[in-house]
Amino acid sequence: MQEVVPITTTNGTPQSSRVANALGAKDSSVRLQAALAAGSNPDTGFLEALVERCAVEPDFFVRDMLSWALTRLSPEIALPRIRQELGSERTQARSQALHTLSKIGDRSAWAWITRDMLRDADDEVARTAWRVAVVLVPEDAKKDLADELVTQLGRGDRDVQLSLSRALVDLGDVTESGLAAAAADPDPAVAAHACATELLRQNPETGFDAAVDEAKRVVTLGPERAAAAAAAASEVAETTEAAGAAETAEPMVTAESTEAVKAAKAGESANC
Repeated sequence: MQEVVPITTTNGTPQSSRVANALGAKDSSVRLQAALAAGSNPDTGFLEALVERCAVEPDFFVRDMLSWALTRLSPEIALPRIRQELGSERTQARSQALHTLSKIGDRSAWAWITRDMLRDADDEVARTAWRVAVVLVPEDAKKDLADELVTQLGRGDRDVQLSLSRALVDLGDVTESGLAAAAADPDPAVAAHACATELLRQNPETGFDAAVDEAKRVVTLGPERAAAAAAAASEVAETTEAAGAAETAEPMVTAESTEAVKAAKAGESANC
């Protein structure tokens, strides 16, 4: 017999009770099908069960389906309940509520995105808050948001820093002054992250890892020496490419060199 974890529903109808029970099933495929069913046949009676399950669901795909099911409900009904989760003590509840807000895309929810959320101690919550803030921010608040996000430069591991860089790049030119100031920060981690983000802003085709490597070089050597080194590396790479155009013995080395040259050239123009 399938093990289930009962979840309270708002209207107690047989259908909502069956879906709620299925959302707590041991088998993730059963939970996925239950979330799909709830979204395919939206009913306000599913609201509480869906929101509660978002806070504890361990499977990424099921969580995403739960959020989708919530987007199928009337925003007037769903948004107030989702807003309650933003203040939850459970990190996953906060993170998933923010994620769901980004999926709904109702700009009225912008007022709910606080500085504390953007600086949440939990990296996953903060990353989600950055993403939803960029989605919901009105045009006249973009500069203030960019200045707030710049304060988080240098935070976390590669994935966290990549998320922040993407958010800043998505905000556009309003980030330029903040990134320029952060590039001169005495903390080398902050300066390098700011410089890498500016490289990406100017040349989105530059890979994040290549941009970070180039930014670290700029921070270590200084802009002038880094630019000279970049020019020399570019010249050597172009000479090598011309001399060995017919050689295919080491394709991976050629690909990496090309990526490095792109980052080096982007570094020259960024002049962090």
